[in-house]
This record gives sequence, structure tokens and C-alpha cells, in this order.
Amino acid sequence: MNVVEFGQTGNPAEVLKFKPVAELEPGPGEAKVNVLAAPIHPANLAQIEGAYLAPVPELPATPGMEGVGQVAALGEGVDHLSVGQTVLLTGAGGTWRDTIVAPAAAFTPAPPGDIEQLAMLAVNPLTAHLLLEDYADLQPGDWVIQSAANSAVGEMVIQLAAQRGLKTVNVVRREELILPLKALGATVVLVDGPDLAERVKQATDGADIKLALEAVSGSTFYRLIEALAYGGTLVAYGNMSGDEPQIDLRSLIADDIRLRGFWLSRWYERTSPDEKQATLGQLVPLISSGQFKTNIDSRYPLEEISEAVTRAAAGGRDGKVLLTPNHA
Repeated sequence: MNVVEFGQTGNPAEVLKFKPVAELEPGPGEAKVNVLAAPIHPANLAQIEGAYLAPVPELPATPGMEGVGQVAALGEGVDHLSVGQTVLLTGAGGTWRDTIVAPAAAFTPAPPGDIEQLAMLAVNPLTAHLLLEDYADLQPGDWVIQSAANSAVGEMVIQLAAQRGLKTVNVVRREELILPLKALGATVVLVDGPDLAERVKQATDGADIKLALEAVSGSTFYRLIEALAYGGTLVAYGNMSGDEPQIDLRSLIADDIRLRGFWLSRWYERTSPDEKQATLGQLVPLISSGQFKTNIDSRYPLEEISEAVTRAAAGGRDGKVLLTPNHA
């Protein structure tokens, strides 16, 4: 068996190590699963750097919060899985390895569908769904504005919003992203800049925008507040720029703007198993059918973990970076 580990926080490309470990077999109530695909998320990189919201796990630790695998062996008493079955790794943790041995309850039977898309089900599509669902009473025809629109979450927001009849203003940093996002279903795509709020008004014919989804921070945070209608809500769920958010207190007071925060890890902690299953159940048909997709930039074996995390942290990517230990 092989794993990726870090024994100290720091630059992921430097502190992550590929490490052979002793082969394990499942005990009673356990399953052994070969990992087929596991994504690299910004949250993974932040955790390895020691900059994540959650405390650093006990070290050494193996990163990875989701993925898809195939059951290789079962311990005594496991009856909800079968050898050869494809499973989601959403309850396992530490998915950057080629084989996981864990309690069988950590693995959920996967529906038919694209293995790589299913490997990314439980983070980005779920985040996009909850951002659109939980913070504003949105009706068909309403407008939503978002930064980082070309991110995996941003692209999923575009697809989910279009399906629900919502219109989106999508803020990006490069002009070459405009056409791909329009093809994905974006209503309006604008390059960020000091006059963003005025260009949003022109592009939407002055429509009221109820909800802003913000993942960049810095000056972009302020500009999205400027674009909101009276009583609008801004939900912050990331800080890609690394800068502190710029806030105009006068706008908050005069326009009754509400600021909210979203962290998926907290949602998982506070949500009942039945509600988690029901929420993910709304997304499974959309992903497994191929109706909604997350772009994939590149794939790496575990042995190339330094190259993989370097690519995942690079600008100008066109999608997610996947680790594919047992899947070409």
C-alpha cells in the first residue's frame, strides 16, 4: 500500500511525501477499498500549509476529503457492500492513498456514472447547491452575482442556477474566460475592475441582485457589496486572493446588506446523517447522468504528488487536479 503524508506544515510541494506502508486487510465490520480518483481542493492545500480554518490534524497525516474507489475485500459482518462494487469515499477521510481500510460505514455505494465526476460530488457541487439554497429566497428570474466564477464551485453555481431559472453575473479576472462560461450557461460574464458595479447595472438593466457569492476577498469583496440590491446578502466562502476583505460600512448601513459566512466542514459537522443523505441525493442524479460536470485539468499518480499539488495551486488551470492511484 502507498500513501501521501505530511509530517509538518508548509509548502505542499515540499512537505508531502509518497510513502509505502504495510499492507492491511479488513477486520470485522471493515472494508478494503482501492482508490480510483481523489481531487485536490484548495482546502487541502490550506490545511497542509497550516492556514486552514480547522486545527492541523495530528501529524503525520494523509490529506484528502473525498473520492471514489472499488471494494477489494470485506471483513466479517459487512452486508451493504460487495467486492468489486464502486463506492464513494465521503466518510473515509485521508483519501490520498491507493488503498483505504476503514469501517464499512464510511463507504457509500456509488450510482452508475463517470468515476471522476462522482469523485468530486461531496465538496464542490454540494457547496454550490447550499450557497444557492440556504441564504436567499430565490425565484426563477432572480439574479445572483459571484466572484471566482471559473472555479469548480463557480462553474457548478452557473449550471445549477441555469437549471433553476436563475440569472447569474459571473466575475472573473481574465477575458479569455468569458466565452467558456457563457457556453456553460452563464447569463453575464464580466472582468473584475473598479467600475464593476456600474457595468453590472448596465448588463442587467438595473435588476435587483439579491445574493452575492464571494470567494476572492480583497477589493472584490467590496465591489460585490456595491452590486447588491437593498437588503441583499453576501456569502463569503473563500479567500483566494489572501487579502483581507475591503468593506464600506456606509454601504452596509445604507443598503441593509447582510454578511454571512459558509464553511462546508461545519455543515457536515452540524447536519444529521438523514439530511446529508437527502441533500446529496438531490445532486447524485445530476452528476451521475453527466448533466452537470466539473472540468478536469489534469491527472497524476501518487508518486507525482509534488507536481500534482504544484499544478493545483497554479493559476490559469482549466479545472480540477485529480490523483488517480488505480485508474488511468
